[in-house]
Amino acid sequence: MSNSKKIAIIGAGPAGLSAGYELAKKAYLVDVYEADDTVGGMCKSLNLWGTTVDTGPHRFFSKNRRVNELWLEVVKDEYKFVNRLTRINYRNKFYNYPLKPFNALSNLGILETALCVLSYLKEKLSPTPDKGTFETWVISRFGKRLYHHFFKTYSEKLWGIKCHELDADFAKQRIKKFSLTEAMKSVFIKTDHATLVEKFAYPLKGTGYVYSKMADRIKELGGNVYTSRPIRKVLVEGNAVCGIELPDGQQVKYDHVISTMPLTTLVENLPNLPSQVEENVKKLKFRNTLIVYLNVPHHELFPDQWLYIHAPDVLVGRITNFRNWIPELYGDQNKYSVLALEYWFHDNDVLWKSDDTSYIINKAIEEIEALGLTGNCEITQGHVLRIPKCYPIYEPGYKDYLSPIESYLNSLENLTVIGRGGAFKYNNQDHSIYMGILAAENIADNKNHNLWEVNTDDEYQEDETGLAKQNNNI
Repeated sequence: MSNSKKIAIIGAGPAGLSAGYELAKKAYLVDVYEADDTVGGMCKSLNLWGTTVDTGPHRFFSKNRRVNELWLEVVKDEYKFVNRLTRINYRNKFYNYPLKPFNALSNLGILETALCVLSYLKEKLSPTPDKGTFETWVISRFGKRLYHHFFKTYSEKLWGIKCHELDADFAKQRIKKFSLTEAMKSVFIKTDHATLVEKFAYPLKGTGYVYSKMADRIKELGGNVYTSRPIRKVLVEGNAVCGIELPDGQQVKYDHVISTMPLTTLVENLPNLPSQVEENVKKLKFRNTLIVYLNVPHHELFPDQWLYIHAPDVLVGRITNFRNWIPELYGDQNKYSVLALEYWFHDNDVLWKSDDTSYIINKAIEEIEALGLTGNCEITQGHVLRIPKCYPIYEPGYKDYLSPIESYLNSLENLTVIGRGGAFKYNNQDHSIYMGILAAENIADNKNHNLWEVNTDDEYQEDETGLAKQNNNI
């Protein structure tokens, strides 16, 4: 039996589709609008040169029982567990990440290792004053030398600002409770710390398959999923959201709108903003991702699923090798490996604005060759993909800017904002799925989940049960 309430969902990524899927199961009339030509958001998959690829490395791991149950409900048995191998490429050597003491000792040498240990001990005896930045947070847990070796360069590539200009929340959300001591313990004691997890689940047809299945199920249940349909703005009457406006000016009425579009885009297009909200939203910034895919004529380049590139003399920050995930991705494509080189830019950076695709591809080829990762292979095929506004930048004070915006959005009836971009929160895939689940409950079951608290330092999670534990007979 159909529920008479109509729900518009802006964005067909993990958060939006999870919410839509849950609401469609409860007989709500769901319309999902996606600006891209395919679903999945940052977790979409595409086919290049006979290989299924993602937009970078998207592993699935969650301690949240409800997230795992939803994921399994959608994927069923169409996935495999992958033994993770990821390393840091630094000064032409490979360091395991998460850091493994014996590997680091071998690469750094006895003298530098001793200096790193002394730097760490000095930090324990005379801690660096906590300034609430990524820099002081990491130094306090690893010491200055390890910070400079393994955290500084990569983080500054990713965010485009100095580490002393980056809020500590980034570290708290990504490497909470991880330290040199934790790394040492992991040598002798098995741990399921998210940063240290050595196995993850991966769909047989790529990460995007999960969200294609959700979209299909929404349509089967009577909903609609519109691709290549961006939204101009959300409509407001009085103190309540009442629908959406399309780029051609067409307005569609809805009982509730769930938005995963970038928070800044949503807010800037709302009418009659309070002056503080209008001023603060201009201070929130996103980082953009540009991915260059290269088809390399070799099937054994390096064994990692992905590499973190800490070399300061190249722009590339991370390289994914889709040959090393599962064989189902490349099928009978036996002689080639598809690599994804990730670059991060601000809106005004030259390469981000450039439409010279050939130049960008050649730049990526030069950098991969300079790193020595492709041997003497002649690379002739490349593909460029741009993903705008995908990393919310945690500059110091960002929470002070965000707080009045959150309060204002909470004051608008019939509006829910979720997802990495929608909530201005550096979510993992599972955090966004969880946001979608809770958003659906708020609407359908009159719950009062505080969605802003998902993926905070306190880890808003209900039940810590890993997927592998739920499926130990598989």
